[in-house]
Amino acid sequence: MPIDYDDMMQSGATSLAASYDEKDVMLYALGVGFGRDPLDANELPFVYENAGLKVPPTFASVISRGEAPAERQRMPQKSQINFMMVVDGERRITIHKPLPPRAQILADERYLDILDKGEGKGAVLIQERVVREAATGEKLFTIVSSIFARGDGGFGGKAQGGPVLHEIPGRAPDLVKECDTRPDQALLYALSGDRNPLHRDPEFAKSVGFARPILHGLCSYGTACRAIISAVAAYVPERITQFDVRFSKPVFPGETLAVEIWADGNTISFRASVKERPGTVVLNNGLCLLK
Repeated sequence: MPIDYDDMMQSGATSLAASYDEKDVMLYALGVGFGRDPLDANELPFVYENAGLKVPPTFASVISRGEAPAERQRMPQKSQINFMMVVDGERRITIHKPLPPRAQILADERYLDILDKGEGKGAVLIQERVVREAATGEKLFTIVSSIFARGDGGFGGKAQGGPVLHEIPGRAPDLVKECDTRPDQALLYALSGDRNPLHRDPEFAKSVGFARPILHGLCSYGTACRAIISAVAAYVPERITQFDVRFSKPVFPGETLAVEIWADGNTISFRASVKERPGTVVLNNGLCLLK
């Protein structure tokens, strides 16, 4: 069934309950490339609980959506999205409070808008997720994300809208940080929650238009955050209060991300290209705010 705009705009949920712990944090950190050198004293705290576990802010992207209490279960939707054809579009994480290594959380979700790029061109779903600690009610983070549903355009909605993108400075980058990805990176990252076969099944990837499985966009996103944590934030993830990006092209597991970084005080701009495919920008319009 095609997208029903009014139906989907009313399909949010409140007080979705979930939790995470140190194991989830360390698995995510390994999935975005922390701990490549197990003797690196700067990275060990991201992957070893006895070293004073640190939480990358982009870990917020994989914290479970949870479930609503029985009395507030979401109503069934008329619309059906083909999630096998979905890829990431844009993401903004605003950190209200540094993420603890373990937490019980509650989340509120809603659609902010749905854009129609046309029949055969897909739809853009813009969502907001506000997460707070269950015990105190204090907000931990807000995520605004857009996903590109390649198989769901042509429902008669508006084509334009969405958040304004951050502009990359016109000058040469102040530094470039290279971050490797492993050939098995998508298999490891999938254990943090995204089990889409697009990232693991060669035959499925071919059936939806890719030569081979692609790396999760959010894995590339977390890898770029790792680059900034190491190159700019002195391995203090609590300094990051916002992290935005636009996903422009896919990365294949095993490729190297060259993250270009511009530092203007506490405003960090960034984008990432694939070293093995010169000129291929895979993350663009990146913005990181530091405190």
